[in-house]
Amino acid sequence: MQTSETLLTVQGLETQFNTPDGVVYAVNGISFTLKDGQIIGLVGESGCGKSVTMMSILGLIPCPPGKIAAGSAVFRGRDLLKMKSDEMRSVRGSQISMVFQDSMTALNPVLTIGRQITEPLEAHMGMSRAKANKRAVELLEMVGIPKAKDRISDYPHQFSGGMRQRALIAMALTCEPKILIADEPTTALDVTIQAQIIELVKNLRDELGMAIIWITHDLGIVAGLAQNVMVMYGGFIIEKAPVKELYAYPSHPYTIGLLGSLPRMDYDQPQRLVSIDGSPPILLDKPASCPFAPRCPYVIERCKIENPALLDVRPEHQAACWVDTQTRRAR
Repeated sequence: MQTSETLLTVQGLETQFNTPDGVVYAVNGISFTLKDGQIIGLVGESGCGKSVTMMSILGLIPCPPGKIAAGSAVFRGRDLLKMKSDEMRSVRGSQISMVFQDSMTALNPVLTIGRQITEPLEAHMGMSRAKANKRAVELLEMVGIPKAKDRISDYPHQFSGGMRQRALIAMALTCEPKILIADEPTTALDVTIQAQIIELVKNLRDELGMAIIWITHDLGIVAGLAQNVMVMYGGFIIEKAPVKELYAYPSHPYTIGLLGSLPRMDYDQPQRLVSIDGSPPILLDKPASCPFAPRCPYVIERCKIENPALLDVRPEHQAACWVDTQTRRAR
């Protein structure tokens, strides 16, 4: 699929939260581009800033205590971060949609599944109630809900976890958005349902031509879904590359550690899984040095005093590291 048109350009995004303990520097200068029809995997452990990055772009950060401290997010020539609330509402849900992680809390328990799908159709597309109901049935059928016409009057608690997740995806697709942001939508599901949801999303991408940002901590999911991967740590993107390139030549010590913790089927002999020593950083101080340095087996003195920007390590492959992890020499 051609991915020529740039849909979204994020530059220098910084998001902070005021807390009783001080300012939390949750996102620290994120930059990336998303092209038409592209699937990007955003990977990292819990608390690294993945969800906050996307919620910042969509204007979903509560202010206070949150604040967009810097940056821009240009979608089709308009900076989302400078939009007023009513302008953002016209974009959110219609042109950029988000599927949240916990389907039970993301759905309204006192509204039927059908009503939660028809509401954006009426608000954004101007459909009548009857036409919106017909479209809601079509969307539920598209995402694989059996007997959708009969289930449209059910409430979220009457759906299984996998069906609720499918319903959330149907809601996100109501207005055929150009960008779908999926925030760990398969985390709470068993592996069989995970595979079905991932296959569904890939088919919908091919059918509707939308771009997708898939947030996850599971590199195994990204391998079979995304075209490009961005790895986050401590509020920074610390590595980005095409998916095959990243798996073949991981260049940041954190990425190497993540891949080392995955079971592999392509080795002749059993391999011991790797664990990453230490704990994630507490982001009450904006890191002036490499945030991974206290846990890094490759650390050198420069890492402790200067935070590296993303550096080119191979074509289309960047990593924020002062050390060439292949040779263990300083860059």
